[in-house]
Amino acid sequence: MEAAAAPAVQKENRFWKGVLAVVGIMTTLVIYGVLQEKIMRVPYGADKEYFKYSLFLVFCNRITTSAVSAGALLASKKALDPVAPVYKYCLISVSNILTTTCQYEALKYVSFPVQTLAKCAKMIPVMVWGTLIMQKRYRGPDYLLAFLVTVGCSFFILYPVASDISPYSKGRENTVWGVSLMMGYLGFDGFTSTFQDKLFRGYNMEIHNQIFYTTLCSCILSLAGLIFQGHLPLAIDFVRRHNDCFFDIVLLSTVATASQFFISYTIRTFGALTFATIMTTRQLVSIMLSCVWFSHPLSWQQWIGAVSLNLKLPFHFFVHILGSSINPVYNMLIRSLFLVLSMQKAS
Repeated sequence: MEAAAAPAVQKENRFWKGVLAVVGIMTTLVIYGVLQEKIMRVPYGADKEYFKYSLFLVFCNRITTSAVSAGALLASKKALDPVAPVYKYCLISVSNILTTTCQYEALKYVSFPVQTLAKCAKMIPVMVWGTLIMQKRYRGPDYLLAFLVTVGCSFFILYPVASDISPYSKGRENTVWGVSLMMGYLGFDGFTSTFQDKLFRGYNMEIHNQIFYTTLCSCILSLAGLIFQGHLPLAIDFVRRHNDCFFDIVLLSTVATASQFFISYTIRTFGALTFATIMTTRQLVSIMLSCVWFSHPLSWQQWIGAVSLNLKLPFHFFVHILGSSINPVYNMLIRSLFLVLSMQKAS
């Protein structure tokens, strides 16, 4: 009887771990998204100056996370020695810096709601990288959902409201450069989470160990980039002249640190694809907050894309969290969808 109860207990524990992952990621990253848009798109001071140094934000975020993870390792009396070869940590670091830089730079050309919905397509690069790096095989419903998500994203990007203009652009804000930056973001982000998953599985490393070394590498690389571009003194001077910007960056770095621990926990516990699915479930909340806070208009086609995306994703997440017991129901829903489409076509 105890043996029969064990799987139920494990499933319940897995469920609550999933709840922790969802709540932690959604809470921290929704706040993070609103703050990053405020810093990059809202002018500071009487002269209406815009903060333009995205790499400085990356540096502040990573140095805070690195310090906290080092403190956690020391407090738990765990070794600071790297578990994997250092160059593998650096690969994650470089990819993560490129991901974050593309994300910040894209905000100069596309609004946060457009950027947020475009992130729903991150399931596709995660599946591609998972196949290439980890030789994973995904099920038919996974590919179908990824395709539907992509269609929803296309609706959202192809039908913007012309009145929503970027402060960095004189024309429509969905520029080719903005879309290119978002494609770069999706590609690098997919590689980052997949390679993190590979390291967790291949070396059985602690969460704090991976976070410490990847963020330490990111600190060094982002600082070098700031010095090379000559942006470090300019960013410091901007923050010195605008105290409200300083407090925004401190809060952003704090939330980014918390989100990094939830992200690593989710990838280590459930894998990269589940992490990508959780990330997409938070998009509608982020969009609503951004539209209300920063007065972004949405066309009716964009609302269709937003709602259709976010209705599909929560169920997909719980299929992966709770395991195969829900798969028959999921497959039945997929078959029902095809049946309805076939009947409509016949009529």
